[in-house]
Amino acid sequence: MSAVSAATPLTGAALREAKRDLRESTLARRDALDAATHDRASQAIVEGIRGLASFTRASCLLLTQPFRSEWDSRPLVDAALARGATVALPRVDVAARMLVLHRVRTPATEIATGYRGIPEPLADLPRIDVGAIDWVLVPGVAFDAHGHRLGYGGGYYDRLLALVAPSVPRVAGALDVQIVPQVPSAPHDLTVDTIVTPSRIVVVDRA
Repeated sequence: MSAVSAATPLTGAALREAKRDLRESTLARRDALDAATHDRASQAIVEGIRGLASFTRASCLLLTQPFRSEWDSRPLVDAALARGATVALPRVDVAARMLVLHRVRTPATEIATGYRGIPEPLADLPRIDVGAIDWVLVPGVAFDAHGHRLGYGGGYYDRLLALVAPSVPRVAGALDVQIVPQVPSAPHDLTVDTIVTPSRIVVVDRA
């Protein structure tokens, strides 16, 4: 993997290469986890997030469905719906290169395989304005203790998060293999506030 130095921030092609290398190596580690370990880790992440005060207070949550070897976030959707909260899931608008948010009430019948195999809400479900969201679950490939996030490379969540109010909690769940010493990033890259792993909860120090 390309070396990343806090003293000499990467830019341009070097930054893209560092992100690509980290993405490939982290996905390989995540994909290599056996099913039993993955299931236990997913359950621990779900319990950690459900225990967050910000999660229990939120009334309109933007959540996600698991893609490929991501940890299983589906129980969070069930938990939020069970307490009467509004749940939004993202759907890719390829033409606009943006995520469109739709309200989901019955996951079993309102979610289908969509863009590049990602589970998405059906297109005819009610839309939810991003301004209504008061809690966000942020997916990603890799994270560091400073809240920096490495996504899949499409930039969809970066564009969406730029529209979310700064006061809205941005929480990520991550398997332990997804936590790295440093995610290569640019000054404009958005960060998360909290990272919940099977073994710890990282609260980002904004100071």
